Amino acid sequence: MGTKYSFCVAEHLLQVTFEESANNDIRLLPSFAPFRVEEGNDGYLVYMDGKKCLSTSSDMLFCLRVDDNISVVPREERSRIDIFDTGNGKTTVDLKRDGGYQFIIKDIAGHSCCMLQTNNNFTEAQCALNGSLEMRRFGLNNALMMMYAFRGSFFDTLLIHASLVRNNGYGYAFIAQSGTGKSTHTSLWLKHIEGSDLMNDDNPIVRIIDNKPMIYGSPWSGKTPCYRNIKAPLGAITKIDRAKQNSVERLSPTIAFSQILPSCSSMKWDKVVFRNTYDTVIKLIEAIPSVNVLHCLPDEDAARTCYNAIAIK
Repeated sequence: MGTKYSFCVAEHLLQVTFEESANNDIRLLPSFAPFRVEEGNDGYLVYMDGKKCLSTSSDMLFCLRVDDNISVVPREERSRIDIFDTGNGKTTVDLKRDGGYQFIIKDIAGHSCCMLQTNNNFTEAQCALNGSLEMRRFGLNNALMMMYAFRGSFFDTLLIHASLVRNNGYGYAFIAQSGTGKSTHTSLWLKHIEGSDLMNDDNPIVRIIDNKPMIYGSPWSGKTPCYRNIKAPLGAITKIDRAKQNSVERLSPTIAFSQILPSCSSMKWDKVVFRNTYDTVIKLIEAIPSVNVLHCLPDEDAARTCYNAIAIK
């Protein structure tokens, strides 16, 4: 039957089952430790530190089975969508005859780390891992991140590429192309803006709950090991734009949409998932206090200029 583990990520419940293997077990998911839950006596899920998860066992977002013995879908039963460069490696995507997908996930060195097979609405999946411990960790983490993003789209949930800082109880997300300075700017808040702490440095989660935007830490945080099971109301989303002087520009809803949508994990070729993501971004823009562009230098004044312009006090 395998060994099952449950996790509550941004108040969504997911389950991972490891079939018996010398290579695959919970050690592949160290970043998920703060999110692990077990069944409580009252039917609720309880975190390892004793706190309750709001989800119940009937609210499962998706289930993933890890089994290295699963077979590749025969070529005649699938068709190629494309091969995508994620920045950390290439992922091959095939559409299965039954409407689900097969993904081959490769790392930056081109090694095949994971084969992920899903059903058509991402409620169930299975994957086979390959290679060293690090390759298996990379493959499984990416499989779970993809499943979470795609299935979460059905529930007003976005996995967004951003660096996230918290101040005065609100979360402030900074988006930009890789290498533009998201992490640099959040580090300036941590250094110069009193009461700031880092919630996540790469892939926080946004949810619209009762028409209010909430933002969460996640098990995915890029090169910075910041895996915090915390949440906050979302105070603002701000795009980082390198400039010769510091200023903040408030964006119109149309421009805000064009900036946020590309930062969200989605699948343009899957009409349902992409439409879900599209609609959730619209809800987010309607609900969020502000969406901005910070034209800035990488200095203390940039952090203070941004804070004074966007912070909810």
